[in-house]
Amino acid sequence: MFVLDGKVALVTGAGQNVGAGIARTLAAQGATVIVNDFHLDRAERTVAAIVEAGGEARALRFDVSDFAAVGEAVADIASTEGPVDILVNNAGTGGPERLMPMEPFAATSPDDWATILAPNLYGVLNCSRAVLGGMIQRQHGRIITVSSSAGQEGLPIGIASYSAAKAGQIGFMRSIAAENAKYGITCNTISLGLVLEDASALQHYADAIPLGRVGKPEDPAYLAVYLSSDEADWITGQTIGVNGGSLMI
Repeated sequence: MFVLDGKVALVTGAGQNVGAGIARTLAAQGATVIVNDFHLDRAERTVAAIVEAGGEARALRFDVSDFAAVGEAVADIASTEGPVDILVNNAGTGGPERLMPMEPFAATSPDDWATILAPNLYGVLNCSRAVLGGMIQRQHGRIITVSSSAGQEGLPIGIASYSAAKAGQIGFMRSIAAENAKYGITCNTISLGLVLEDASALQHYADAIPLGRVGKPEDPAYLAVYLSSDEADWITGQTIGVNGGSLMI
C-alpha cells in the first residue's frame, strides 16, 4: 500500500524538521524527491540522508516567494526528472514552533507582515500555480500544504500575521480543491501542532498536549505519504490536524 514508485515529488522547505521528514518518507515509498530549501546546504543534507537510505533525490535551491524562480525550478524538474506529480508546500517562516519574536499586532508594521506572508502564503500560491497546469493536462496530481493550527484558533501570543497566513493557506487549498477535482487533482492541508526534530528541548510543552509529547517530523510525514498515494484519491479539500490532540475540531 501507499507505493509511490515512478512519482516525482517536490517538497519545499525540506532542509530540516517537518519538510525533511516528509522528503525522507516519500523517498522511502519510492518517489523521486526534489528537496527544496532556501539554504542549499540544508537541502543537500536531506538528499544525502535519502540517498544513503537507498532513495532518489536532488537538492534544488529557490525562493518560494519568487514567482519567476519557482516557475523556472518546476520547468527544470520537468526536463530532468519529469513533471511534478506531488507538491508538498512546506516552506515558511515564523510561528511559535520556530520561537519567532512575538509582538502584539498593534506594534507591527506592513514590513513585518510581508516577511511572514511572502513565504507562508505567496509561496504556496506560487508553487501551486507552477504545477497545476501540468497536473490538469495529465488529469492527475497531488497538492499538500503543511499549515498550522495557528490558522484555526485564536492565540493571544503575538503571531497574528502568521495566523493570517496559515488561515489563508487553508482557505486557498479548499478553493483549488474545488476547482480542480474534475481533473483528478486532490488538494489537502495538514494542520500541525508543535513539531520539532529535537522535541526534548521543549518537552515542558508536552504537558498541554493530550497525547503527552511534542510531535516528531515523522508524524505528519506518514500522513503526507497517504495523501500522496492512489489510495487517497477520494480525499480532497480537507484540513487534517496532526497535533497530538492539542486542537480538536
